[in-house]
Amino acid sequence: MSSMKLYFDVRDIFRAPRLALSGKKILVFTQALLVGYVAYLILTYISFGLAGYSFSEAWSRYGLYPCLYGNPGPWYAYLIYWIGTIILLLAINFGCTAVSRITYKQLKGDEFFSSGDAWKYVKKHWHPVVFTSISFLFILIFFFALAAFFGLLGKIPYVGEFLFVIPYLLYFFGAIFTIYTAIVFGVSFLYTPSIISAYEEDTMGTVFNSYSITWSQPWRIILYHLVLLPIAALALHIFIWFWQAGYHLINYFFGYNWLMGSKLANIVAYASNIVCPESLHRLVSSICSVGNHAVFFTGNVFSRCDITPNVDLASLSGTETAAGVILAVFLFLLILSATAYVLSIFSVGETLMFVIFKKKSDDDNILERKDEDELEEEDEDDSDFSFDETEENDNADSDEKTETDDTDDKPDSPDEEE
Repeated sequence: MSSMKLYFDVRDIFRAPRLALSGKKILVFTQALLVGYVAYLILTYISFGLAGYSFSEAWSRYGLYPCLYGNPGPWYAYLIYWIGTIILLLAINFGCTAVSRITYKQLKGDEFFSSGDAWKYVKKHWHPVVFTSISFLFILIFFFALAAFFGLLGKIPYVGEFLFVIPYLLYFFGAIFTIYTAIVFGVSFLYTPSIISAYEEDTMGTVFNSYSITWSQPWRIILYHLVLLPIAALALHIFIWFWQAGYHLINYFFGYNWLMGSKLANIVAYASNIVCPESLHRLVSSICSVGNHAVFFTGNVFSRCDITPNVDLASLSGTETAAGVILAVFLFLLILSATAYVLSIFSVGETLMFVIFKKKSDDDNILERKDEDELEEEDEDDSDFSFDETEENDNADSDEKTETDDTDDKPDSPDEEE
């Protein structure tokens, strides 16, 4: 098993769309998105109920894409909503870690590392995925609390003025470090999954590596993402074009009058109305009106759902309605798979960046290091070898003892036999 040959520079970033176009990577992200989305959907509609909205009212307005933000509601309704949002973000982070682990194994030459193995790794190393962000939050809270404490000391009559001006340089550099920590916090969102999956770090190691990357590779972080973003957008555009081409081909072929005809139009219209409601079209149109580039990046995702305007959705039969609901599920999964692909591109890209950064900063080719799976296999091989060797030695000793006993039982001479 030989590792993939890398240039360890910006040229490796162009591999991201090709490496991301993998069934198991897209499947992993689709699973993560589906779990996080279901939790978000349920908790958001619960928050709408707590805010005094009926389910039918919220569903008619938002459908599959509810959002409480911007609507009036009590604090506990927003608490439930933000819990659902955090669960969705955690699911995406877990998916990033799993895909990054698959990518790391692939770069090492292991093409047989499965999605199940990746989820087992995430289950074993979920703590740093969660607690790295919490650690940065605690660091920031500590500095703000410390600043508030010294601010209170400054209110002391006569003495407070000097307690502010004398350690002013300490306050200044503390403020600089706080700003730097906030920047590192943002960088950690990008590289935490890669650090955990490729470098197998715990929470403290992930925090340390986030500081180290931000300090030693700031320009590479910016320049590499300036390369990754446009190629990810181009790859997503091509990916969606193939998805849309298959969708239109099915509608064109089965839509002939001597095949399904109007029945297909009814089913597709009902399914499209669920997955791509008019409210979503208006939202996408308003976003796309910002500029032509927004159309290229986001508009194509929902631009061609093809809601048939001449179909009266209220006149559909029961079987057509049931078939439309089932088709809506499949269409929604296809949309999730497109989202999963672009997330896979970014996850692969961040993993490649981290491998490059470690080679550039520490001259450490982490692809040549033995990971925990390889070390466990070596330990198992050593234990099996030791057991077999001990068993062979025991058998040899037993045979030698038997031969000795047989020799002792034989008479040395005829006189002794008499």
